[in-house]
Amino acid sequence: MSPKAILLSVIVPVLVTGCGRSKAAKDEGPPLPPGAVPVAASTTPTLNGASAPLPSAAEARGAPDVKVGPLSFAPVAKSADPSVVTIYTLGEEQERSFFSRGKRSARVAKGLGTGFIVQKDGVIVTNDHVIEGADEILVQLSDERRLPAKIAGRDPRTDIAVIKIENAKDLPAIALGDSDALEVGDWVVAIGNPFGLNHTVSAGIVSAKGRGRDEVPLDPSGYYNFIQTDASINPGNSGGPLLDLKGQVVGMNSAIRGGGAQGIGFAIPINMVKQILPTLLRDGRLTRSALGIRIRDARDLTAEDRVQLKLGDERGAVVESVEAGGPADKAKLEAGDLIVAFDGQATDRSSLLQWKASTAGVGKTVSLRIVRQGKPFDLDVTLGELKEPKRAPRPRVLAPPSPDDDPLTR
Repeated sequence: MSPKAILLSVIVPVLVTGCGRSKAAKDEGPPLPPGAVPVAASTTPTLNGASAPLPSAAEARGAPDVKVGPLSFAPVAKSADPSVVTIYTLGEEQERSFFSRGKRSARVAKGLGTGFIVQKDGVIVTNDHVIEGADEILVQLSDERRLPAKIAGRDPRTDIAVIKIENAKDLPAIALGDSDALEVGDWVVAIGNPFGLNHTVSAGIVSAKGRGRDEVPLDPSGYYNFIQTDASINPGNSGGPLLDLKGQVVGMNSAIRGGGAQGIGFAIPINMVKQILPTLLRDGRLTRSALGIRIRDARDLTAEDRVQLKLGDERGAVVESVEAGGPADKAKLEAGDLIVAFDGQATDRSSLLQWKASTAGVGKTVSLRIVRQGKPFDLDVTLGELKEPKRAPRPRVLAPPSPDDDPLTR
């Protein structure tokens, strides 16, 4: 199956920093674009922006640092549970009647999900699909009080939403952790309301990180970087917290693999939530930035492609096309360029570049590390605005669905 391409639209022109041509430009290979800064081919970008040598054989064979698991998860559950809420929604949906020749009639749609309090004044984070289409939202706190809430902000493409209880104060806000610090094999705890069973606690481990749209086939236009866990997650858990052993939120439970599979759940990393939460609270929506390129993952290249592009084992995003007149075009990026870092941070997956480019901010000038025909260099690009496609609302689910209904359940 051919890999899917990703389109990053454009608007704003580029500002390119001036720089004299270095001697590297005299080497064999294509000329660099104006403003490009050649870099040493041996420099390796890392996720934190630093350059690091490869580990020695002795280091690679070192003994693992074994972590001791807890005797009980009770302290984690006890500290986090007061901040977990049950979310009930009421809406109206159109239903096609079998006996009325295609006519539609309205009926009340009820929804159930989970959320967690992140500010004492009643700010609650949950999944967008939990509150989508809701005309009324009711939040049940851990003390069983039921209070109305309103949507404060939502971003369907990340499936993140924020709701707020009006005139609330001194509610138990939960601490947000660092999802980047999670390692595969770490213990995690999930709290939610599966099938309406309020405040159910389950535990498991981090099974994998960085699950994208190819592995979790939800909305094809979405931004996904899921944490996979075998902690028990079911319909009704959506929007609930995934916790580390400190009781801090490291993910938001969002989807499960159905079709008879067990122990395969997916959570949105909390660092994604923290990155867009201030904007959602301020503006109610997210305005995305973009480079104006169509890309594919370098891991999907054939051996012949790599030879033609003079690539070794580099990972990153390969430019398939450049939108005319956009930021990337004005910075002289070309089809075949490999982008391996964005503003000093490695982009070893195309989905990571897409996320960073979309959240950096419209009008911001960023530095890209590019490899062109085996020659690495840095180039400044000013980001434009991503034109969001019009989206049809997702169909609402009236009751917790059976995992057998669909390979993936939200």
